Amino acid sequence: MDHASKALHAFEKKYVTMVKVPMRLLGLFVTFAATTAFAGEYAVLASGARLHIDRHEADGAKVRLYYGSGFAELNSGAIRGFEEDGYIPPAASVIPETPAVLNATQASAPVPLAPGDLADAAADKYGLPRELVRSVMAAESGMAPGTISPKGAIGLMQLMPGTAQVLGANPYDPAQNVDAGTRYLRDLLEKYNYGLRHALAAYNAGPGAVDRYNGIPPYRETIEYISRIERKLKAANLKP
Repeated sequence: MDHASKALHAFEKKYVTMVKVPMRLLGLFVTFAATTAFAGEYAVLASGARLHIDRHEADGAKVRLYYGSGFAELNSGAIRGFEEDGYIPPAASVIPETPAVLNATQASAPVPLAPGDLADAAADKYGLPRELVRSVMAAESGMAPGTISPKGAIGLMQLMPGTAQVLGANPYDPAQNVDAGTRYLRDLLEKYNYGLRHALAAYNAGPGAVDRYNGIPPYRETIEYISRIERKLKAANLKP
């Protein structure tokens, strides 16, 4: 077991094992039940986001959402239900706000948090060391919210669009980006039994690469990525 196991053994919450996958469109309604569905549909996440998928498989507390040749596995509690491709949700009733209410809302709008503060808030929420989340953010984007990589990864935690969609997050919103990225990092730690190097390698190169090599893939970029983060953790007296 990795040295990080001891440092991170207190992490407990279980949510979702993520796989980076592409998106495509098909269509037919299938009821959310402990059966297999075989046509296109929308998965309605607990966050309210609607994700277009090919099909799903439900088995007790787990649900697999299939997109083309890939899939994402979620806890059933993260799914509100499923809708047919052509389903149009009823419009929610809206109570018009008076000018006075609008002015009060505008006056009380929160000031956006700095990247470091977003990292600390997400780390506390998901039970991770603050310096770990800050170090991953620094390695991913240099703490720059508008960063977009040549491969299309977005924002402070460099989320791929497909990963962000499955997590129900807007990757262009810094707060949602950091929250989703930290949750994904926590899920990877759980997937690899709190082996920090394996989780970092999966965050950088994808879980598929780690599983294929049964460990850290021999990619120079990934090896240097892990080393940078470990140096920051050691400097902060957090043993990797």
